[in-house]
Amino acid sequence: MAPRRGKATGAASEAEAAAPRVSAPRVKGVPTEPRESPAVRDAARPSARRCGPARPSGSRREKSGPDPQEKRQVRSRAARAEDRVEGPPARTEGVMPPAAPGPPLPRRASRREGTARSARERRPQPGPTEVPEPLVPVPSLGRGKEAPGSWKPRAVLEKLRLSRQEISEAAEVVNRLMDHLLRRLQSCESEFKGVALLRTGSYYERVKISAPNEFDVMFKLEVPRIQLEEYYNSGAHYFVKFKRNPKGNPLGQFLEGEILSASKMLSKFRKIIKEEIKNIEDTDVMVERKRRGSPAVTLLVRKPKEISVDIILALESKSSWPASTMGGLPISNWLGAKVRNSLRRQPFYLVPKHAKEGSGFQEETWRLSFSHIEKEILKNHGQSKTCCEIDGVKCCRKECLKLMKYLLEQLKKKFGNRKELDKFCSYHVKTAFFHVCTQDPDDSQWHSKDLELCFDNCVTYFLQCLKTEQLEHYFIPEFNLFSRDHIDKLSKEFLSKQIEYERNNGFPVFGEF
Repeated sequence: MAPRRGKATGAASEAEAAAPRVSAPRVKGVPTEPRESPAVRDAARPSARRCGPARPSGSRREKSGPDPQEKRQVRSRAARAEDRVEGPPARTEGVMPPAAPGPPLPRRASRREGTARSARERRPQPGPTEVPEPLVPVPSLGRGKEAPGSWKPRAVLEKLRLSRQEISEAAEVVNRLMDHLLRRLQSCESEFKGVALLRTGSYYERVKISAPNEFDVMFKLEVPRIQLEEYYNSGAHYFVKFKRNPKGNPLGQFLEGEILSASKMLSKFRKIIKEEIKNIEDTDVMVERKRRGSPAVTLLVRKPKEISVDIILALESKSSWPASTMGGLPISNWLGAKVRNSLRRQPFYLVPKHAKEGSGFQEETWRLSFSHIEKEILKNHGQSKTCCEIDGVKCCRKECLKLMKYLLEQLKKKFGNRKELDKFCSYHVKTAFFHVCTQDPDDSQWHSKDLELCFDNCVTYFLQCLKTEQLEHYFIPEFNLFSRDHIDKLSKEFLSKQIEYERNNGFPVFGEF
């Protein structure tokens, strides 16, 4: 294994030299306290910022003229009034589709900008949304003449609401399938007989959107007395060794020297599942082709409805969390220091997601996973213990996350033939969302009536991450999800441009597909 690690070190060093880290004061090193004073937050209340329909321009648009004696004076005043509005219409000629170069249209200010401007001062400068409609025609967005900024987030969320019947039917199919596979894996002749189910992902976090057609399930396997060797100071990827390797250890066959091979274990795990689904007679299911670099075995249920199930093998360790996580999980000012300490006492997991090595992967490495902690945070997401309970105050945190996920999902559909969006996934959106929750920890900052403002804050933060190429892993601060080793700069610029266009034009993509 020594030559393989040496190669990885060299490859990673070259990648690091080619991708300088860009400082991001509002992204990197996310604070554990809100950055704004109460005065700033009060000045940013959405009730003062919410844009309504364009106001009439008063006497300049009166059709009924004065009496004949004053006719000449009125015409003179009307001419001067028309001259005064010549400026804004000229600027609207620059409104172009995303592909056109030029600065983005003006938008409403976000609380994330961190200034204490009054709500009146933070209204947009005169532009297409502020000029009376008869004077400035609103550009077509492909769905009628709805003005930018007039989109209705509640209507979008209603469209994303899952049907109880669909949820029940899909869950029944998946549970039956998982129970069958679990019995096989726990059989005496299996190397994985100690596995147990750990249901994770958006469905179980209750932030699934559109349809209950995708599920993530972990098969966790406890591995006591393991030693982790960090892969090239990545903070996230590790080689796994046994402190002792007694004879008869069923995992001994997966060793490469002293190292527990992630690729060998995943290959055997996949083989057992592939063989077992042939014995499932009441469900039409198949194993999808292996995706390069993916830790999941993906099953496709074809009848009665198409459902995708990602099954992930995870090693469970009840040891202390690795040192790279010490500065992570910054929830002390949000959910409390006691909650943070309690969560850090839970096990952590290692999944066979390989570290990138040059143009390929280091296939013996494992990556840290905290999906069970993410699920717990989303379940108990408020400072108040009664947040979003029946008798408690409703917040809009989960609604914002759903809208962010839907925005990325719709853009990926819209530009399905473009490779720039291939490497972006919902985990990037969720990580950025957690950071916004850290920066805005108070329940009052996420009141249900402030949904549009809160969503705009999430969009602003995500755009900042794209522009600075800095999105810290929520549990491993030194691991940058937006480094150029993972996603190239052009892809980040492309996504940033599309999101800016959507926001400046009232998110027309929410009404497409």
